[in-house]
Amino acid sequence: MTLAVASELTADLRGFREAQRLAYDCAEAVAAQLKPGVTEREAARMQREWLRERGVRDWFHLPFAWFGDRTAFTDFRIPLQFFPTGRVLEPGMPFVLDMAPVYRGCTADIGYSGCLGPSPLHGKLMADLKEHRELILREVRERRPLREIYEDVDRLMVRQGYANRHRAYPFGVIAHKVDRVRQRRWSPTLFGFGTQALKGLASDALHGHREGWSPLWSPYRFSDHPPQPGLWAVEPHLGFRGVGAKFEEILVVTDSRDPEQSAFWLDDDLPHVRRWREDI
Repeated sequence: MTLAVASELTADLRGFREAQRLAYDCAEAVAAQLKPGVTEREAARMQREWLRERGVRDWFHLPFAWFGDRTAFTDFRIPLQFFPTGRVLEPGMPFVLDMAPVYRGCTADIGYSGCLGPSPLHGKLMADLKEHRELILREVRERRPLREIYEDVDRLMVRQGYANRHRAYPFGVIAHKVDRVRQRRWSPTLFGFGTQALKGLASDALHGHREGWSPLWSPYRFSDHPPQPGLWAVEPHLGFRGVGAKFEEILVVTDSRDPEQSAFWLDDDLPHVRRWREDI
């Protein structure tokens, strides 16, 4: 999908906004049902069932759930460690729900952080994520190379006293492109990822390699290029002493010369944004 100016994208963006809001509605509904004794696998299944009941039949990736120090990816070394486990939720534990449904052909990829009970530390991490959202948007509008923006996010985390936990993701990505997915009657998954969405990402990677850009936003040389027009699922992830917190949402990048239209968050009515607004 080629993105031009935002005025031409209203109808298309509406579908992605609807998919993203559906995913966040799911996260809030499941989070409200979490209680001591629930396992990560059960929380992931709750997300799948909630979304399937509302028409989701395909995925960029199946839902994840991480509890306790797994929210900070403590000792994660291999990709299999990201998959939900039998870890039991306990009072005071942080949790992260992460899902990427495809709804009516539009891909969403979201991350929702919470805690089972009050936690000043978790609240501080969530509050400090606001500055990362602002920094990322500002520097994308400045057309800074993605690799440099990644490094600035790193430096901000260090100043805040946190560890960069998105670096633990495959290729250390802070973001990746998302796109439309052709709807099919049968939508298989491979290692938890939807095959149709993976084909789209692979096609972007091949196309981008020829033109000098990558659909993965990483700290490596292949991300040393200005922001590519498209939809990017962005997920800065903070960690501190076994507690992790993140958000993940879609950033729209266009080729407009108007700074405000050149990049913008798809939706400013999301749980973490509302929380920051209420704290002002």
